[in-house]
Amino acid sequence: MTRVSESGLPIEPVYGPVDLEGWDPAEKLGEPGAYPFTRGVHPSMYTGRPWTMRQYAGFGTAVESNARYKQLIADGTMGLSVAFDLPTQMGHDSDAPISHGEVGKVGVAVDSIDDMRVLFGGIPLDKVSTSMTINAPAALLLLMYQLVGEEQGVSPSQLTGTVQNDVLKEYIAQGTYIFPPKPSLRLTADIFKYCQAEMPKWNTISISGYHMAEAGASPAQEIAFTLADGIEYVRTAVAAGMDVDDFAPRLSFFFVARTTILEEVAKFRAARRIWARVMRDEFGAKSPKSLMLPFHTQTAGVHLTAQQPEVNLVRVTVQSLAAVLGGTQSLHTNSFDEAIALPTDKSAQLALRTQQVLAYETDVTATVDPFAGSYAVEKMTDDVEAAAIALMRRIEDLGGAVAAIEQGFQKGEIERSAYRVAQETGSGERVVVGVNRFQLDAEEAYEPLRVEPAIGAQQAERLAKLRAWRCQERVDAAIALTQKAAAGTDNVLYPMKEALAAGATVGEVCNALREVWGVYVPHDSF
Repeated sequence: MTRVSESGLPIEPVYGPVDLEGWDPAEKLGEPGAYPFTRGVHPSMYTGRPWTMRQYAGFGTAVESNARYKQLIADGTMGLSVAFDLPTQMGHDSDAPISHGEVGKVGVAVDSIDDMRVLFGGIPLDKVSTSMTINAPAALLLLMYQLVGEEQGVSPSQLTGTVQNDVLKEYIAQGTYIFPPKPSLRLTADIFKYCQAEMPKWNTISISGYHMAEAGASPAQEIAFTLADGIEYVRTAVAAGMDVDDFAPRLSFFFVARTTILEEVAKFRAARRIWARVMRDEFGAKSPKSLMLPFHTQTAGVHLTAQQPEVNLVRVTVQSLAAVLGGTQSLHTNSFDEAIALPTDKSAQLALRTQQVLAYETDVTATVDPFAGSYAVEKMTDDVEAAAIALMRRIEDLGGAVAAIEQGFQKGEIERSAYRVAQETGSGERVVVGVNRFQLDAEEAYEPLRVEPAIGAQQAERLAKLRAWRCQERVDAAIALTQKAAAGTDNVLYPMKEALAAGATVGEVCNALREVWGVYVPHDSF
């Protein structure tokens, strides 16, 4: 009996030569590290060194998160990935009325350069690669990181890491947007230009399908909508006068890894192949690095269950294996207790140990792209690629990613996919162990990690002290220059950096930009 994949594509009981009849290995595969990059972006992949083990962490105050980062580094993490709380993601200070009850809850609260100093205190920024999951106010957090690095004596040219900076997916799935799409894209282009001049080793954007997948997107939708957003960013940068080969090598991507190993491997391979062709044929990119699709992967948070949470250890292991077999460049493994609360130190350590077992105790790092030539995986790669391209063409017919967002296309497609999954889970057609099958009559109580509710008051006190010692005239002058740049064509990051160095807060700078650019109002009638 034929099964159906997460993308709604058939999975045959048996695959063989007939499924790849007329299939050209030179066109479809190539060599590892060479066009079309189906087999990976580097010739040696993990045979030389494993992927970067980058654990996502951040909660409460900068002091608490700093302690967690140091523990992760001691445990063997190769790179940090910062989670910010909702007020920071939305460009609000911790003492703003709208921030009440949310300070430090889903990430660390960063209101000013003072918090950023504490967050990375004692962590050498010339030796650690840092990824920051921040979008609408990405420029501000990037500049504060640069300022802290300079205070440590680290040149901006030495800083390595990634700022997510993918605001288009916010309108589609996550919702932490501030400004309308056009000024948001302008700000993205300013970040590209700024980093090209000031921080050449920094990855200026991580174009994310992860959040779409968490909202319910299928694998084919995930890569189609992500790559369509990527095309929009490239078009924006080219329209701003940048040469594609000057910025494209610093683009990176962010995908989910589900438990469906074969389709996930096919998805990653198809995404690389599509992107290489688009960059070569549509944008005329010449550098091989411009054609690559380097990506970070996170295991699927939406698949974690509060019921029998230890089973999540198995899920995360399977998902990690899918990411590695699919050729990821870095990986975050979720902790087994994240469906209940913030992960404890022990569960975060177990999540990291999962990656270390894969890297050092299995043979998956011994050879490059072990699924190459598999009848099943190659046919599934072709199928996912075809489904993704069909969706990308529909977006182009609507006028591109921004126009499609404004018409609710991606959001509507994802909602239909999510509804289908919910129906299948509710009916029992889709098995979720411990939830709709193999349940326990009684489960052992689990003591979660809790965030101290007084954090909001503590941050408000820090902000009051900051505003008392800073030179308000210097802050006001720098914010005025930021608004002037925002209303014109100058790069806003230069006056913005001066404002942050003077002690301006995230909320103050974002409010100043709101006055110039306005705020995005979603269309709920889709």
